[in-house]
Amino acid sequence: MEKNSKSKSFFSQLEQYIEEGSIPPKYKQIVEKFYLCYKEAIAGNGEIAGAHDEVFFRLLNLIKQQCQNPFEFQPYHSKIRTPFDYYQFGQDLIKPLVDLPHSTINGLEYLREVAALLDKGENAIFLANHQTEADPQAISILLENTYPHIAEEMIFVAGERVITDPLAVPASMGRNLLCIYSKRYIDNPPEEKMRKQLHNKRTMDLMSQLLSEGGKAIYVAPSGGRDRPNTDGVVEVAPFDPQSIEMLYLMAQRAGHPTHFYPLALKTFELLPPPQTVQVELGEVRITKRAPIHIAFGPKIDMEHFPGSDCKDKHERRAARAEHICGLVRKDYAKFL
Repeated sequence: MEKNSKSKSFFSQLEQYIEEGSIPPKYKQIVEKFYLCYKEAIAGNGEIAGAHDEVFFRLLNLIKQQCQNPFEFQPYHSKIRTPFDYYQFGQDLIKPLVDLPHSTINGLEYLREVAALLDKGENAIFLANHQTEADPQAISILLENTYPHIAEEMIFVAGERVITDPLAVPASMGRNLLCIYSKRYIDNPPEEKMRKQLHNKRTMDLMSQLLSEGGKAIYVAPSGGRDRPNTDGVVEVAPFDPQSIEMLYLMAQRAGHPTHFYPLALKTFELLPPPQTVQVELGEVRITKRAPIHIAFGPKIDMEHFPGSDCKDKHERRAARAEHICGLVRKDYAKFL
């Protein structure tokens, strides 16, 4: 009875916000579906389920706040932990969905190597695949007993959607972000293309400054988007963009501190799968369930010597490097399957 009354109370609060215009009507079904999926996912854990409504009421009010007064992310956004701790909120929202006993983390010896490099003022760039909006939280959850500081301070190169969608913004506010427009969306609408390109240039300039400061760990998904299932329904690591990797490598060479590249594989898809097709309009449906998650750090990448590094054509050489690095991530990802 108590759980039913809480659910009704949540729906009543959402309905009130819709009626008064605090939250646009199009988000009603999205929020309701997310709430019901989430509730079903954690139903087997009474202790977690008891705190479920509190977290969702907080999320609902943060969505309302975002709809009424959208938070403006700067090209480089530093995580906000006071007066409200958005980092912890993101952890509290996602952690109940993670089946920790069946989750895995591999390659901690390479993360130990990275920790030593960061302590010396050197940089590490993780070239990774990307599966869900919750990937930053997933990484933090799996590192909280070993390298929590690296996870908390990691800088994520983030696309437009996680800094503009009202459901995603509260968790994004709790992370260090370099905000860019993905190639998938930069041409839409056409009249905004130049502004978006200038914004991306500013973001890349800020990344160069951060690397010049030293001691930075940066997560980049060179695919430019989330992994999706193939025609057989199998989730595959999306190909890496050679141009993006080349740009990062040039920036690393110009940094005032040594900058090292590492592969990072993630399997988080079941937590919060993206839509089957790429959406241009904001407001995607969230379907979630409780599931194990997996991450694997790999050995340092040799950015100069790789299969195809002897190609005379620079475009072919860059394509070979991107394929090689993506292959390293795919190799670790295959072990999760």
